[in-house]
Amino acid sequence: MKLNNLELNPGSVHAKKRVGRGNASGNGTTAGRGMNGQKSRSGSKTRSYFEGGQMPLSRRVPKRGFCNIFKKKYAIINIEDLNRFNNDETITPERLLEEGMIKKVMNGIKILSQGNINKKLTVRAHRFSQEAIKKIETAGGKVEVI
Repeated sequence: MKLNNLELNPGSVHAKKRVGRGNASGNGTTAGRGMNGQKSRSGSKTRSYFEGGQMPLSRRVPKRGFCNIFKKKYAIINIEDLNRFNNDETITPERLLEEGMIKKVMNGIKILSQGNINKKLTVRAHRFSQEAIKKIETAGGKVEVI
């Protein structure tokens, strides 16, 4: 097979319909747009959600809930994930980014207490759960709030 032998499948390509070229063509006069109405006029466009004056679906459906635009989002790390570091190491947000444990710092980092920690670490983060503080300190580590 060569490039000069390639052909389109029969019937896959149609000639463009040429409208408004006289009555003999079958698509003269109204050019396939029907008789009257908004869509028969030139330059007529409606919004994609327009329903002909009927109350649009987006306004008919009841709205629920509340979205707080001032809410702070924290990058979350579980305590069990900190076991990959060596003893007496200081863990900072920059270090977590380098290791690929978080993608972005966002509004800060929060350490949660899922799992156990068996290394003595100094953890610097923006937020800690109470249980996480207990587990880090019982392992001999320190907690520093940034």
